[in-house]
Amino acid sequence: MDLLESYRANGPGHDEMLQASGPARLAWEQLAEQARLGRPDRLDASRAEVMRLLQDEGLVAADPAHAWQLDPLPVLVDELEWHHLEAALRQRAELLDAILTDLYGERRLLTSGLLPPEVVLGHPGFVRAADGIRIPGPHQLFHTAADLARNADGAWTVLADQVDAPVGLGYVMADRRVVSEVLAGVYRQSRTRRVGPYFQSLRAALQEVAPAAGPDGPRVAVLTPGPASPAAFDHGYLAAMLGLPLVEGGDLVAQDGRVWARTLGRLEPVDVLLRRVDAADVDPLELRRGSRRGVPGLVQAARTGAVTVVNTLGTGVLGNPALLTYLPRLARALRSEDLTLPSAVTYWCGDRSMCSHVMANLGRLIVRPTSGAERPVLGWELTLDQRADLAARIAGQPAAWVGQEPIEASTTPTVQHHALVPQPTALRTFAVARPGGYAVLSGALGHVGPAPQAAGGIVGTAKDVWVLAPEPAETAGTGAVLPARSPGAAVSARAGEDLFHLGRHTERAESTVRLLLAVADRWDDFARPALPGRPANAPGAGPAALAVLLEALHTLAAEASLAGLVTDPTVHGSVAWSVGRMAQDAAGVRDNLSPDLWRALSALERTLRAERQRQLDDGENPLGLAPALGRLLEALMALSGGFAESLVRDVGWHLLEAGRRLERARRLVSTLAATVALPHDDAVERLVLESVLLANESAITYRRRHPGGGLAGALDLLLVDLSNPRSLAFQLRELRAHLAGLPAAGRGTASRDQLLDEAHDLLGELGPERAARERAAGRRVHLEQTLASIGWRLEELATEISRVHFTRPVVAQWPGGWQ
Repeated sequence: MDLLESYRANGPGHDEMLQASGPARLAWEQLAEQARLGRPDRLDASRAEVMRLLQDEGLVAADPAHAWQLDPLPVLVDELEWHHLEAALRQRAELLDAILTDLYGERRLLTSGLLPPEVVLGHPGFVRAADGIRIPGPHQLFHTAADLARNADGAWTVLADQVDAPVGLGYVMADRRVVSEVLAGVYRQSRTRRVGPYFQSLRAALQEVAPAAGPDGPRVAVLTPGPASPAAFDHGYLAAMLGLPLVEGGDLVAQDGRVWARTLGRLEPVDVLLRRVDAADVDPLELRRGSRRGVPGLVQAARTGAVTVVNTLGTGVLGNPALLTYLPRLARALRSEDLTLPSAVTYWCGDRSMCSHVMANLGRLIVRPTSGAERPVLGWELTLDQRADLAARIAGQPAAWVGQEPIEASTTPTVQHHALVPQPTALRTFAVARPGGYAVLSGALGHVGPAPQAAGGIVGTAKDVWVLAPEPAETAGTGAVLPARSPGAAVSARAGEDLFHLGRHTERAESTVRLLLAVADRWDDFARPALPGRPANAPGAGPAALAVLLEALHTLAAEASLAGLVTDPTVHGSVAWSVGRMAQDAAGVRDNLSPDLWRALSALERTLRAERQRQLDDGENPLGLAPALGRLLEALMALSGGFAESLVRDVGWHLLEAGRRLERARRLVSTLAATVALPHDDAVERLVLESVLLANESAITYRRRHPGGGLAGALDLLLVDLSNPRSLAFQLRELRAHLAGLPAAGRGTASRDQLLDEAHDLLGELGPERAARERAAGRRVHLEQTLASIGWRLEELATEISRVHFTRPVVAQWPGGWQ
C-alpha cells in the first residue's frame, strides 16, 4: 500500500502537505519519493534510526517516559512564505524591544494609559530591582522566541512569546543533525537553509553586548540551573555549540564590583552571562531569598554595568499573555504601523467587558493564568461544577486570568504505527538582536501532538523545520560548528569534580566488566550443568578458583547475582550503576566533551537495555553474559580512546585522567588483596592468577616473559613494572604527573602529595620475590599488609584531592531560616 496516497488530513483545517501549493508541494513530493515514504518498513527503519542517533547525542533519558521524541519527517516551509514570516518576526521583536525599553525606562506606556498598569506591575515577570539596568547596544531585548501555529485559513498566528530565557536552540541543532543524517540523501539535494549561521550570529551578539573587556576580548558564559533542570540538555548543547563554558550559580562570585568565575586555582572575570536561569532566582540578595541557583550581588553588578546578563532581568513581563491583547495598538503607538503577525485572540479579565465575555464563553475558550504558574484550562473539557469553580477563581482575581479563542492548528504528516498520521503542528522561532536589527533563525523547533495552544510549551514529538531556499545550498552540512574554548580556558571546581568522578566511574565500570568476564569464563569452564553426552564438571581446582574469583568480585563490586552486577542500576557498584553515574557526571560537563564520547555512552546504555531484555526473556543465566560484557568493554575502550584523542590537555583533562589512574590503582590493589594475598593450592592459585592477569590485560605479556609461571613474575608485572600501563607503579607515576598539572591550590597540596609519596615508597619496598615467598600462619603477610597500607592511602588520597581542589562555598541560611 502507498502510504502517501492513503494519507488524509483531519478535518477542514490546513495540512502542511496536502493543501500546500507551488514549490512547497513539489518539495513534499520529492521528499516522499527520495525518502520512500510509501513503504511502512522504511518508515519504521527511519524512526528506529532517529532513536539511535538521539541516544548518541545524549538526548534519550533512562526513563522512556521522559525521552525526547523526534519525528524523522521535517516540516517544510517555502522560501517566499518564510520571507514574509521572517519580516513579521523581526517587526514583533522590535516592538517587544521598544515595550521593554519603555517599561524599565520612562514608562510612558503606563502613564499614558496605553497599557494598564496591572498588566505590568502585577505580573511576576516584572522585576523592580531591574530598574535602571541597561545592556550595551541599541536593543534591550537580546533574544526572543515566538510559538506559532498556522490556523485553518493558512495564516500564521502567535500563540505565545517566550522572552525570559527561551528554551530550544540546542534542540534545534541536535534535531537538525539527526534528521539530516537519517534523510542524508534528501538533505544533501535539498534547498534547505542551514541553521549554523544563526549560532554564529548569537555568538557575535554576545560579544557585542559585553561591557569594556580586556585585551583578550569579553569572557562569556552560559548560566544554567544545573543538570537536574528539565532543559539541561538544551543548555549544555547550546554552550557546546557556542564554545562557551557552562556555569552554575555556585561557580560564580560577585566581589570587588565584578562577577568572577571560581576556577581551580584562581578567579576569572566574567563579562557576559547568557541566562538560562529564571530571573527571580539569579540573586538571593535582591530577588528570591534562599535561591541556590543564583549569585549574591549579581543584580548590583548588572546595575553598574560590570556584567551584562541576557536576557536582561525583568524581560519575563513580556511573556504575560494579557499583553497580547494590547500589542496591535502598541505597535501603532510605538512604531506607527500595524502588527503584521497577529496573536491568538486574547481577552484580559482585568478589563470588565472582556471579563464578562470570558465568563459568558467559558465552555469554548482556553483559559490561562497570566503568571504561567498553571497549565491552560480547556473550557469545553470542564463539567458544569468545574466551570463554576473556575468562574469563581476568575471573579476573585480577574487581572490574573485571560481567555483565548482556540486555534485549529495545521497538521503535518507524522510517523506513527507504521503509517503517516496528521498531527497538529506548532513552531518555536528564534531571533537575536544585532546592530542592524534582529537576525531570525532560518528554521525553527517544530513539535506535534496535543493542541499546541493548550499545551503551554514544547510537548509531544519534535520536528525539524526546513526552510526551502530558491537555490541549492552551497554546503551540505548542518551548519558550521563554532570553535571550542581555547586550550588555556579554566575549569570551575564544580566541573572539575564532575570530570574527576567521570574518570573514576569510567574506570570502575571497566574494571568490573573485565573481572566479570574473567568470572564468566571460569563459570563456563567449571560451573556449567551437565549436558547430554558431557558430564558436569567434577569438584576440584576449577570450582575452588571460581569461588575465589566470585568472592573477589563481590568484595570489589557488591553482593548480587552476576546478572545483577551487570544490569541492575540499583546495585551500588554494578556496571549499570557506574554507567548511570558516568552519564550524570558527563551531563554536568557537556561543554567540555566531544560529541563522540556521547556515542560511546549511548552504546553502553543500549547494551545494558538489550541485556536486561535478554535476561527477562531467557532468565539470569551467567552463561549468556559474555556477549553483552564484550560489547560493554568495546564501548568503554571507545570512551577511553575518546578521552585520549579528543580532549584538550587542559586542567579538566588532567582531573579526568587523575580520576582514572587513581581508580585503576585502587581496583588493582583491591583485586590482588582479594585473590592472591591469601595462599591457595598451586592448581587453584594458577587458575586465579591467570584470571587476574586477564582482567588486567597482562596475561599475554606474562606468558611471554615468565613461561614457567609463578606469582613473583605476576606481581612484578602488575605492581612495579613501569612499562606496563596496567601496573600500579605506572598508575602512581601518571597520577603524580596529572596532579602536577593542576593549578596551585590555596589549601595547599602537602598532605595530598605526602599520601602519594608514601604509597610510592611502600611499593618500592615491597619486593615481588619476597612478597610471593614470605608467609606466616598460612598468609602472605608482607604482601597483605603492604597492599592494605597502599589501599587506605589511595582512599585517603581521593578524599584529599576533593578537599584541596573541589571544596566550594555553601550558601548559608540564618538559624531561623529565610524570612
